[in-house]
Amino acid sequence: MNETMISIRPFCEEDLGEWFRLRQLLWDETDQEDHQREMMDILDHRDTQFVVVADNGHGQLAGFLEASIRPFVEDCESENVGYLEGWYVDKAYRRLGVGSRLVELAEKWARQRAALKWHPSEIDNGPSLAAHDRLGYKETSRLVHLRKNLD
Repeated sequence: MNETMISIRPFCEEDLGEWFRLRQLLWDETDQEDHQREMMDILDHRDTQFVVVADNGHGQLAGFLEASIRPFVEDCESENVGYLEGWYVDKAYRRLGVGSRLVELAEKWARQRAALKWHPSEIDNGPSLAAHDRLGYKETSRLVHLRKNLD
């Protein structure tokens, strides 16, 4: 694959099916209804949520990145923190610069909204940590969230 064949651009409505397909690959434990609900919530809050896609030019997306502006993020002292909610590049397009180009456009979007920091997520994913490291991110802490159903 040639990286120059991939177009990095903001999400458009025609991408819904492909975005859904890639979300299912990234978050395979999430059911269809939850994916659809989350996607609609993102689209309803475009002032604070952003989706950027990698278009292979043949009717398929090679990847996507979901970002948001959060008023508060653990281990960040500033307000308006850009937050990488989800980031996926299809295996056939990895190590070609597609992921870094997705991040670059999302970082630009966050800067335009006065975000002073960018905080990636998913710290337990080894390949993701390596990709973040290559892009200049530094680990600041590790946080474990615990949950118990009380019903």
